[in-house]
Amino acid sequence: MEPGLPVQDAPPGAFTENYAILNDLPMFWDASLLEHGVHAPRFHRELPARFAVIPRRGRTEDIRWFEADPTYVLHFTNAYEDGDEIVLEGFHQGCPEPADDGSGDLMKRVFRYLALDHLQTRLHRWRLDMRSGQVREERLTDTITEFGMINGALGGRKHRYVYAATGVPGRFLFNGLVRHDVQTGAEESYSLGEGMYGSETAMAPRVGSTGEDDGYLVTLTTDMNADASFALVFDAARVADGPVCTLRLPERISSGTHSTWVAGSELRRWGATDTAAQAVGL
Repeated sequence: MEPGLPVQDAPPGAFTENYAILNDLPMFWDASLLEHGVHAPRFHRELPARFAVIPRRGRTEDIRWFEADPTYVLHFTNAYEDGDEIVLEGFHQGCPEPADDGSGDLMKRVFRYLALDHLQTRLHRWRLDMRSGQVREERLTDTITEFGMINGALGGRKHRYVYAATGVPGRFLFNGLVRHDVQTGAEESYSLGEGMYGSETAMAPRVGSTGEDDGYLVTLTTDMNADASFALVFDAARVADGPVCTLRLPERISSGTHSTWVAGSELRRWGATDTAAQAVGL
């Protein structure tokens, strides 16, 4: 980050096999309010979105900066190398600072920065040309989703499918999921139903899987009708068919949580070693 820039709450970046991509997006804390201990984000549409491409085994002077149309991105789904280009995908916000409706309603003020429809979050692709220094952008869908996941085995490499959540209008509640095919543009969706809210959907490859979508999607849900939480399991290739398995959880959990998938064999292997050392690759 260059000195003299406003204070920023930067979202996570992404990585490819040879590069890390960090971001400098034009959403900054209001400095005048920070002096009074108030954290209020302000979007600066006059500034570009910037991406720093850093060789994973390089030096500071090897960093390349790329400028794109102004936006904010809370979550990226993946990045990979394609010839001279680095391809970055994530959820572009069409309206990073939604207008206050003036009602004075505190919950509405809070949720305007969280509701997917207010932020207009859509899956987006940036192509960073390492030869020319230029950026090409394209919207991958008109469907509003967020909290996207891929088959983790393809992290940093080219993928085809993204599994993302749909949101209740005006609220930070996930009411369904969508399977995006980022190659063809095809989509499959499933609605959780009235009063049921999900979380980030993890992709669990089937043991012995042979394809990217050969596996299962697992999402943890809160059912307000039953006052209980459930784990829903979907066939990753047939999302619209609905869950193939529903498991009632022993405790109710909050909806909208982040998720990941770790195979049981990996957990058992970690259990045989020092967990902290394993986490950092020692």
